[in-house]
Amino acid sequence: MRRRANPLLTGYALLVYAFLFAPIVVLVVFSFNDSRRNFVWKGFTTEWYPSLLANDEVLDALGVTLRLAVVAVLVSTVLGTLLGLALARLRGRSRSGLETLLLVPMVTPEIVMGLSLLLFFLQLFDGRGGFGQLSIAHVTFCLSYVAITVRARAAGLPAHLEEAARDLGASAFEAFRLVTLPLVAPGIAAGAMLAFALSFDDYVVTTFNAGVGSSTLPLYIYGRIKFGVTPEINAISTIIVAVTALALLIAWRLGRLRSPAPG
Repeated sequence: MRRRANPLLTGYALLVYAFLFAPIVVLVVFSFNDSRRNFVWKGFTTEWYPSLLANDEVLDALGVTLRLAVVAVLVSTVLGTLLGLALARLRGRSRSGLETLLLVPMVTPEIVMGLSLLLFFLQLFDGRGGFGQLSIAHVTFCLSYVAITVRARAAGLPAHLEEAARDLGASAFEAFRLVTLPLVAPGIAAGAMLAFALSFDDYVVTTFNAGVGSSTLPLYIYGRIKFGVTPEINAISTIIVAVTALALLIAWRLGRLRSPAPG
């Protein structure tokens, strides 16, 4: 028997969604505002998007951000996957201690992590900022998220599947590649996407470790906001929202295609 929806719960859910998405809607609408001052609507225009794509500072910042995110995703995914699998198979008293240490970068305030990384590079390597320093910093805080995600996926896998593959003649690497890796692939993909989002969006840690020529898109946006929010900033944010929504739609469709049909 089909249950009727509670109108109070439905109304409350609509209010919550309106509260969450109303600022994004306003941001998107004002990216088409025909006024340099972004407080009063003057008319509709699309001139801010071509001018944005012709802005060399924005393109350079976007290039640095994407390259940094790719490096952080690749390194943290590989190391985090191995660490997550090791923690899922580890037994004994040391497991809880290692898992607690893994959570430290996730619960540490970003300003503390950014300052500690800056002092670390400054004291040991005389680092003055740069792409390499930023890459290591981003890998440091992305690693824990990937490892936790993969560990949660690997903890629920039956161990006898890999043992059966070994009994059938597969080597340790073949059992890992053909059995374990496909089973933990959803956790690896989720951790990689989370690492990309964290690296792309990070501002605090990047502020402490960025140098000349390594300004990212969040740094550029926050720097421009000091002089007032312009439709150009709204256009950048609108493009990011559109790309994110498209990625979520593709992931949702792929999940629907891979899921078994009802019945």
